[in-house]
Amino acid sequence: MVEPILLTTTRVSTFLGAHLLTAASGFFFERDARLFLVTSRHVLFDQPSAHLPDRIEIPIHLDVHDLTRFATLSLDLYRDGLAIWRQGKDQGGEVDVAAIEIDRTLLPASAQLRCFGPDHLQRSLEELEVGTRLQIVGFPLGFYDTVHQLPVVRQAAIASSFGIRFQGEGCFLTDARTHRGMSGAPVVLRADGPPGLPWKLLGVHSSMLDMRTRDPRIDDALGLNVAWYADMLMVLTAEPESR
Repeated sequence: MVEPILLTTTRVSTFLGAHLLTAASGFFFERDARLFLVTSRHVLFDQPSAHLPDRIEIPIHLDVHDLTRFATLSLDLYRDGLAIWRQGKDQGGEVDVAAIEIDRTLLPASAQLRCFGPDHLQRSLEELEVGTRLQIVGFPLGFYDTVHQLPVVRQAAIASSFGIRFQGEGCFLTDARTHRGMSGAPVVLRADGPPGLPWKLLGVHSSMLDMRTRDPRIDDALGLNVAWYADMLMVLTAEPESR
């Protein structure tokens, strides 16, 4: 039987019309029976790089006993000219996290996926220390088990004080070897959690962090990454009238 954590995360392919643009990572989040796909906001829209997809595709497993069976779900990003994903701000500015609600009627009848939810969020930020071991579940450079449509897991550690907003923004740092394609991946901690998915969802991986002053001829890359605190999902998945 496949580990449930691997069914929380899916490959996100972005398209402009029929033209494939990029591949990234995303994961499922459920709140009050409503289902969301969560990824980095820059996966869905990034004006500086002129990355402006109009739809995404994600694979959905159909049988946990035969992981080669899957369907591809296509999700439009705009309706009547308006973006249908949600993004947020906090006192530090824009947060690089987006959530798009999935109409459950679009899912195949035998869809097999696992969802994080509010109970998976870390309530006390002071409990986690620098150096705590984490995992990042995703698709580095688009690499994955192509036969079974499963992501891979990279080892990581907390690299900045957890609970303190790094540089005043709603993020913390991880120390991990990551690559393009990991944007939108869940940053998780194996811990006591709801039955069936004993993990804590700490953050959403955004990007590698580098120094503009680094000389690539003599300096190695920092190996540090930005992860946005997952509690932003409580804002992004709230009922529209209460947001």
